[in-house]
Formats: sequence, structure tokens, C-alpha cells
Amino acid sequence: MQPLLKIITLGGTIMSVSDENGHAHPRLSGTELVRSVNGLTHVDVESVDPIPSADITMEVILDLAARIERARADGYSGVVIAQGTDTLEETAFALDLLVRPGIAVVVTGAMRHASMPGTDGPANLVDAVRTAATEGAEHHGVLVAIGNAVHFAREVRKVHTQWINAFQSTDIGPAGTIAERRIVLRPRSYTRPLLDAARLTKPIKPAALVTLGMDDDGWWLSSAAQTSALVVAALGGGHIPTRLSERITRLAQSIPVVLASRTGSGHMLTETYGGFAGAEVELLGAGLVSAGSLDGLKSRIALTLLTASGMDTEENRRDQAVLRQTQRGTAELRTLPETRGPDAVAGAHGAVQLR
Repeated sequence: MQPLLKIITLGGTIMSVSDENGHAHPRLSGTELVRSVNGLTHVDVESVDPIPSADITMEVILDLAARIERARADGYSGVVIAQGTDTLEETAFALDLLVRPGIAVVVTGAMRHASMPGTDGPANLVDAVRTAATEGAEHHGVLVAIGNAVHFAREVRKVHTQWINAFQSTDIGPAGTIAERRIVLRPRSYTRPLLDAARLTKPIKPAALVTLGMDDDGWWLSSAAQTSALVVAALGGGHIPTRLSERITRLAQSIPVVLASRTGSGHMLTETYGGFAGAEVELLGAGLVSAGSLDGLKSRIALTLLTASGMDTEENRRDQAVLRQTQRGTAELRTLPETRGPDAVAGAHGAVQLR
């Protein structure tokens, strides 16, 4: 029996065409988008008021998660989300933390709008639908199908402003291959943590993300102190200028501070450099939390949802102290195993692994 699939459209380049001035913006409805793709049948369409992906908020993400749950309850085996690519990786990863297994979720978009030669939207949409219909996709977490490849939500990054294949999984490669009409998915190599969307405190306060540079004087620290949580995209494998070390570690005593890398790929160092202020061993020992292999953008998404799930600073510091004692400075937020029920999520205080 053919899987019952639904496409939810949010807008973006995939739904855009040029106007009389040659400027593109979303003008296609969800139904028009699907009808424009040859051979795309046996799918239902749900259109959300189109918005630029730069305007997607956590409220939009929670609404998407609720729509996916309604689709599950209505008997759909998979959902495809079509949106703009500017924040596509963040949408996919946020949903990966919120949507329980048992329904395939695939996010897609386009790099060239429908008025451009070689538009990629139709092919990406077909690949996304085929991925959602693939056996086992419902247990792979949220996937991204774009640029003739399939990616895990937690691994994929947009690495170019205009390339057709702008989305890459630089650390471990794609989650699957597309050969003719077949989608071949490889096993997921990590435990997918889950949070209960119904228990998040609203309105959700986004964590701040700061990217460090050479000769950074820390002018932003006074503003960072007013946020609920902070991700520092540090230099290299997790280093900060010496002159900022004391102020950042002091900040970590009052709000959660996650240490990521501005490089965007690779695992954070945890025990290579130490003995001087600004080294990763000293920073983790002082209360910062390693992002593991998550980049700054995804660390920010995870930390935002964690703080909304009820993680307060006292519990956060206690968790980090236990980790430092047991892992000798390799502090990372603890793993919350993938689960279908809400009970394991409740009371976890945002214990999501960032690695």
C-alpha cells in the first residue's frame, strides 16, 4: 500500500517566481507548487501563510511540530516541509529535537526559484517525497533532502550562498544516496535526544550566539549577561582570547554558556590544551559546556529549547559538576535517550547531549 504523505509549505525560494521587476518572492500556493511537479501524486498539501525563512521563529517551529503530530494522528506516514533555505538547517534540527519517532519528517527547499534556468525546486520536492516514503525513514529522525542528497538534520549545514549543492554534511557525509528513483538510507550512528514540546515554557526566549574573532574586546558581554543562555562560537577547537576568559567564565556561573567552534565542523577539543586562560580545559573546568560536534547554530537551537524545558542555572551547574568529576573535564550536556513517551522527557531538565 502506498504511504500516505502530506506536504506542508511555508514559503521560500521553492515557492517563488519573479515579478514584473525581476524580483522573486513567494507567489505559488502549496497546491500550485505540487501541481507544477510532474509525477508528484498521492500527496496531500497543507499551506501555511508564506513567510521568509529569516522570519521563522520558535513559535513557528512549535506550530510545525503540532501540525506533524496532527498528521500522525490522522494516519499519515510521512510529512515533507518545504521552506526557504536561509534557516532550513535550524528548522530541521529543532524538529529533530521535538518530533517523536514513528513518522517520517523530511525538510526541503530550493536554491533557484521557479523563474530561473535550472530551478532545483521540483527535483528537491520529489526527492523529499520519495525519502519520506522510504521504508525505515520514520526511525531516522528528521531528514533534509536537497541537492540530490539526503542528510541527517543534526549534521547538515548550508555552506554556500548560491550553489545548488549548498547543503553539506561535512563531518560524516550524507545520510543517504539517491539513485534513479531509489533512496538508500544508512543507519543513524547517534542517539536522538527528545524534548516534549507540550512542556516548554512559552514564550520561548532564544539563546544568544556570539562568534569570536581575533582581537575581540568582549564589547558584547554586557548584553550577553541579559540573555537566558549563551553560545560562544570560539576560535579553533574551543579557545577564547585570554583577556575575555575571566569575564566569560564568571558569566557561566549565572547562565548556561556553551562552547562551540566558529569553524562549523569537527568535534570540540576537551583535553588537549590547558594550563593557560582561554584554553578548552580551563574553560570547561570553569563551567562552560562543550558543544561536542554541534556547530554554533545548532548549539543555539538546542540550548534555546533546553532552557525552555525547565533547565535552571542551579541544576545546570550541578550537572556540569558531576560531568567534570566523571569525565575529567570533557563536560557535555547529558544524553536523553530517544523515547516515545513523555515521562522520560519530564524532569530531565533539558539534558540533551551536544556532541
